[in-house]
Amino acid sequence: MRVNNGNFLSIEQLQDQYLNQTNASRKVESAQISFRDVLEAKTVSEGTLQAGSLKFSKHAVNRLADRQITLSASQMERLSNGAKKAGEKGIQDSLVLMDQLAFIVNVPNSTVITAMDQTETYENVFTNIDGAVII
Repeated sequence: MRVNNGNFLSIEQLQDQYLNQTNASRKVESAQISFRDVLEAKTVSEGTLQAGSLKFSKHAVNRLADRQITLSASQMERLSNGAKKAGEKGIQDSLVLMDQLAFIVNVPNSTVITAMDQTETYENVFTNIDGAVII
């Protein structure tokens, strides 16, 4: 404990000293982490991923990871455009085929339900869809 001119600091002085120090360190920490980083970490931890106008369900995120599928920014844009085209035609659940990849997209919710590559489409049978977009 500090002694100030032979006297002890008051409780208020100690509170101000420690509370101000804590707030200052919090400001430095928060300046280093962007809102975008926090948002992305939060959505990934909750099992969803959002990119552009499309969201990826927990199942789709797991499938992408399991199958080691990574999408470039241009592929994400094309997938989003494919889902938009499906919506314009009134499709509810669409198969979107792109670059030997297949995605099932729930169009009203703008959510990718599952994703697979050409090795997973061995039977070439897709159920529970009402339309397809090939991009």
